[in-house]
Formats: sequence, C-alpha cells, structure tokens
Amino acid sequence: MYKIKIHSYEKKYLLDEMIKVFLSPDEYVLVEEDDTNTIHFNLQGSQDKNVIKSEIFNKLSKLTDHRPEWGILTGIRPVKLWGETLQRLGDICEARNFMKEEFLLSDKKIDLLEDIYNYQIKSIGGIDARNSSMYIGIPFCPTRCSYCSFASNQVPDTEIDKYFQALLTEIRAVGSMMSENRMMPRSIYIGGGTPTTLSAPQLRELFCAIKENIPTGRLKEMSLEAGRPDTITSEKLKAAYEGGVDRISINPQTMNDETLRRIGREHSSQMIHEAFKIAEKFPFRGINCDIIAGLPGETLKDFQNTLKKVIDLGPNNITIHSIAVKRGSKLIDIDRSYYHKIADLVGDMLMSGAKELRFRGFRPYYLYRQKHMAGAYENTGYCKDDNFCIYNMAIMDEHEDIVALGAGGISKAFYPGENRLERVPNVTNYQEYISRIDEMVERKRKGLFSR
Repeated sequence: MYKIKIHSYEKKYLLDEMIKVFLSPDEYVLVEEDDTNTIHFNLQGSQDKNVIKSEIFNKLSKLTDHRPEWGILTGIRPVKLWGETLQRLGDICEARNFMKEEFLLSDKKIDLLEDIYNYQIKSIGGIDARNSSMYIGIPFCPTRCSYCSFASNQVPDTEIDKYFQALLTEIRAVGSMMSENRMMPRSIYIGGGTPTTLSAPQLRELFCAIKENIPTGRLKEMSLEAGRPDTITSEKLKAAYEGGVDRISINPQTMNDETLRRIGREHSSQMIHEAFKIAEKFPFRGINCDIIAGLPGETLKDFQNTLKKVIDLGPNNITIHSIAVKRGSKLIDIDRSYYHKIADLVGDMLMSGAKELRFRGFRPYYLYRQKHMAGAYENTGYCKDDNFCIYNMAIMDEHEDIVALGAGGISKAFYPGENRLERVPNVTNYQEYISRIDEMVERKRKGLFSR
C-alpha cells in the first residue's frame, strides 16, 4: 500500500483521478501525516492543477513502468480541446507542441485527434449559431448489464406508459418554444436505456409527436438506439422508419454467448443476426453497432472474433468502447480494481480493432473518454463511406445548443460569443420526472429560451 501526500492543494479530488490512472484503489491511500514511506507531491506549493498532475504523471510513470498515451488528460472531450487549442494558437506545429508539453500526450494520440478533428470540420463544419441538436431519453432496459452505470430501469409496462405520457407533454411544450424561437435541430437522437422497450404503438405515437411539434426544417438525421436485439421487432422498426428515423443502433457488445450471459444480457449472438435480418427490410441510411473491449472473461481472440463477425453483418458505423468500471455498476462491487487489471489487454484490443477497421474501409470520426476506463483509453466511433452520425460529433464538440428531453437529459445552452455552455438538467429519477414534468418544461423556458 502506497501512502501519498499532496501538499498545499485543497481540491485533492481533482488530482486523485490522475493517481487512479496508475494505481488501483487498493494500492494507495491519501494521507496527511509524513513518514519515510510517504510519496510526496507538490512540495513547491503550486496552485496550478496541471503542474501538479504532470508531477504525479512523471513520478508514477517511473514507479509503475507505465506511461499512458493520454498524458494528464482526464477530460471527456479531447477532440474539442485540440480544436480550441489549434484555433487559439493558429499553427498546427505549435498546437502539437502545446498538447505534448502541457498535457504530455503521445504523438500517436495527437495524430488521432488531428485526424478526427479535420474530418469533423470537413463533414459538419465549424461553429454555427443556427445549429442545435435534440436528445430524447427512454431510461428503461430489459435487464441491467454488470458494467452499466446509466439511468436504466427495469419496470412494468404501466410505469413505462406513465413516463411516456410525461415525455409527450415535454415534447409538445418544448416544441412550441422551439418554434417560437425559430430553433430547428439538425439532428435528433433517441437514446436510453433502450428506446425499443417502448411498444410499436408507443413508438408510432412518439414519432407523430416529433413530426407534429418539433420544427424539422433543417433536420438532417434522426437516430434511434434500438440497442438490445431482444427488443427489436419488424413492427417497431417499421414504426421508426415511417416516423423519419434514418439511423439505428443494434448493439451486440460481444458475439460470445457465454460473455453475454455473464454480463447480464438476455439476447444471444443468433438474435443479433436475426435483428439485422429485420433491419434489412427497411432502407435505413446507417446502422451502428457497439462492441466493448475488456468484458469480463474475454481474451484478445474473443474480441477479434466479435469484431470480425460484427463487420460481416454489414453495419456502416461501429463504435468500440473501452470498458469503464464506475460507481453504480455491479462490476465495481465484484472487483473495483478490474479496470486496472484489464488495462494492457484493452490496449491490445483497441489497437487490433483500429487496424482491422481501417483495413475494412472504416475510419475514426468521433471520440470521447470516461472516468475509470481500463488503461485510461478511449471510446472511438468508426464510419464507412462517410456515413457518420452528426449528433455524435455535435455532442462531443459542444459548440451548439443541445435540447435534451426525458429523465436524465441535460440540455446545454451555447453562448458562442463567450464560447461557454450552461447546463439545464432534467431530474434523473423517472418517477421524479413524471411528478415534476411542469418544472422540467419551465427549466428549459428559463435556461434555453429566455436568452
């Protein structure tokens, strides 16, 4: 057990995230006392967080013989950081040097950021005050996966219907405010949870409500996260397609049936094939598949097998997630050091996956990171034939308004002149959302539409 003392810096929790990149919670403790075995940081008394993080990074890199490629970055949106750095400095070489010296990034990760940023600018352009996106959340799933920390509830159909009626209320009210303020989203993303826990009639009603209430004059895409193959039916996808959806997700996570049972999913790999056969009946422009690197019990060969099988199904978007072990997940109760133990294997999986996807004609188009990710790596979305998702790019870029409806939705008001965001959150608990729906509407009136 390492004893670590951070001197003269009050917000130690901001630095603890950096320590956790190198050491599991069972390997160290933050202390206030001194003894001969204590590792000291910030003896110089700096109040610059990045200076202290760099010291932690360099000392613990030597101690653990591990030098993470993302350096001292612990933020979610490194592509956004690269773009703002490049715009501020005005020179690629200077921006690269800054990222390397200030944040200790590897050349490999800087190359990746530069590549994705350039592609995003070419694909959807830069900052435009007219742009906005919309998120509609359905916080229900058939079961809860062992690694999940999101708002995901397993409830009777009667509870889902109560929530659905409240959501329709919010759609109507917010749609009216959007029309009054001439706000027209260019992308709508229906996520969760698993939106296809809704019945086919509910989905038809949802898309009718969107068409009737949301101004769609600038709409370029509508995505539905169908997600769980065991919730996908022909009737539901027909309702989606006829309702204007042009992109869906079918998310295997793995094609290994034993792993699917282990992580708490009720579908099989055969059901994934069947879901694709159903989707083939409708001319969706894009189909995404999520897979996860580092699932419990899986080897590199298992991951490679999953990726090859998923590619052969024919999706034109594939997102590779690095497993993250967060508070609120079952996995952290089983082994809170799991994301450290699996780090090297996840790195091999990501490298192998990137190589295979490039070979098969895919390219990375968006990227984000999370806390407690194995190896402090990243999640990367790949697309084929320029069939990208605008919403995925926009939500990570954070340079436009995001109107988020439903329990747990966090709307964001963008102020381009100041390059800042103001969050306008809905409550996360779905029952609280139902009982306080008028308050959720009023929050948006004040936070988004009274500027």
